[in-house]
Amino acid sequence: MLLMATASLGPSPARRDALARRIRLLVAATIAYNAVEAVVALTAGTLASSTALIGFGLDSVIEVSSAAAVAWQFSARDHALREAREKTALRIIALSFFALAAYVTVDALRALTGTGEAASSVPGIVLAALSLAVMPVLSAAQRRAGRELGSASAVADSRQTLLCTYLSAVLLVGLALNATLGWSWADPVAALAIAAIAVKEGRDAWRGKGCCATC
Repeated sequence: MLLMATASLGPSPARRDALARRIRLLVAATIAYNAVEAVVALTAGTLASSTALIGFGLDSVIEVSSAAAVAWQFSARDHALREAREKTALRIIALSFFALAAYVTVDALRALTGTGEAASSVPGIVLAALSLAVMPVLSAAQRRAGRELGSASAVADSRQTLLCTYLSAVLLVGLALNATLGWSWADPVAALAIAAIAVKEGRDAWRGKGCCATC
């Protein structure tokens, strides 16, 4: 009975501090990676006239803003102050999801209507493959720490990082098909499905869902 009561109280103050430090490090790594990713994607997308690559670069910018919101929350050393910042951080993350969904939808519809044709981009393919390998690792580590700490914003941000993984897969498939078979329709169709996922995740973040730990 005593063990059950202790478990229900959640992590100890020392454990909470350790988890908060871990989340800060993971968020910093996410911000650094996405900043580089944004520069490379926007540059390669402009050179290749690829709306998919440009959209991926803008997604990276949104990822940075989301991670920055969580970094701001966990910059507070006091646990009570971090909890007070939780709602604001969740709102920022939710709005980032909605903005991402809106852009991807508009960009996908433009691509489906035949607005411009993108050239093949080897740097874009390499970047998408690298992101597909890196993003799941960052997302899983932050999600575990956020759930144990009881932080909905950290879990929501980890989901946005995971969404970037899906977008990386979509981008990789789209660029590969465009480079090998010339199937320009594959990327925007898959992007519309990602936009729907982004809307759902944004709604959950706005409502404060996504955290399974006991607060």
